[in-house]
Amino acid sequence: MIGNRITYRMADGIRVPGTWRHVFIRNGDYHLTDLFIYADALIDCWGLVTLDEFEKKLHCGWVATELPDGGRASGHDLAGWTFSEPRTWLTPELLLAEVRDTIDQLNGRPDSTERCLTAVDAFLADRTEEKRTTARAAYLAIPETQRLYALGDMDRKDWPLQVLVAGPGGQVEAWPDEPVTQEHYDEAVAYFEDRAKWIAERPSRVPADAPTTSVAPAIHLPHSYPLKPSDDPGTTALRNDYPAPIDVDGVTYPTVAHAYWALSTTDPDARAAITGSDTLFAARGLAADARRRDGWEQARAAVMTGLLRAKHTQHPEIAEILLATGDATLVYDDADSGFWGDNAGRGRNWTGRLLELVRSELHAQRAGIR
Repeated sequence: MIGNRITYRMADGIRVPGTWRHVFIRNGDYHLTDLFIYADALIDCWGLVTLDEFEKKLHCGWVATELPDGGRASGHDLAGWTFSEPRTWLTPELLLAEVRDTIDQLNGRPDSTERCLTAVDAFLADRTEEKRTTARAAYLAIPETQRLYALGDMDRKDWPLQVLVAGPGGQVEAWPDEPVTQEHYDEAVAYFEDRAKWIAERPSRVPADAPTTSVAPAIHLPHSYPLKPSDDPGTTALRNDYPAPIDVDGVTYPTVAHAYWALSTTDPDARAAITGSDTLFAARGLAADARRRDGWEQARAAVMTGLLRAKHTQHPEIAEILLATGDATLVYDDADSGFWGDNAGRGRNWTGRLLELVRSELHAQRAGIR
């Protein structure tokens, strides 16, 4: 189960989602560490390997599933200890099966549990021994450590599932010497029939206000340094360095970026020089040499919000470009700031986030929502 253990790595500028779990790596001693598993089926066990290479690492003991009595272990500068009567339920085959399931989950594909439940549904719709055999094989393909959770029922665990795929007269793991009775089998069938009704009647889990994730694909606003307006700027017009003059308290600034840097200082001469700069590079350089306003770091996001509102209010054609992005995530690059830019996943993307806020405000205005 992935749960909240979400991470990623960058590959060719793309985020590859992943997760992690604890394992022991045997490199002389046994080292407790994190095993990182990624959606592209690469696994980091002190070095990225393919799934086939990972299987070899398991069978040679580099990723250890057997812990010997008396073996020395460490927890990376946290502690060191010696195993005494260690117990482990993992085998190379079991850990490999769990990792395969994790890769399926990261890619949104059915894992072994979902494949089993699909086979069970097929059996219940057509109760032949052939379909039962398929369902039983699918059940046994679930890693043993995960079978208890297959139905998501913490009271009955996987008992109804075991009984159903075994059939009358069959064997279940918990009672290997007692065949399944017809009564137990009928109870299991009734369980699944009730479960199917509950699932069919369960309301959609879409939040009451709206989906939690955007429908439209993310839009990247890469670095650009336009010198003059364009008849068809596209999303370039959403950048802070796009030449769209804005009026703020009676002063006209060539771009949002000029206004931002001018307002960052209380020095009137520096403000005038920044405002009159021919390029953003020059404006930023002048601002760097001027004294920052007290509290600027804490106030800068609020200032930028006001400037973006002014830009899209005073330039309706640019507001239309912003509205046309729908509900897409806006990924903004800023060569000089990891605060304002996403910068290949290393920044905080505040400009992109504030553009999304202004976009929502524009939608609210059009809808008459206050």
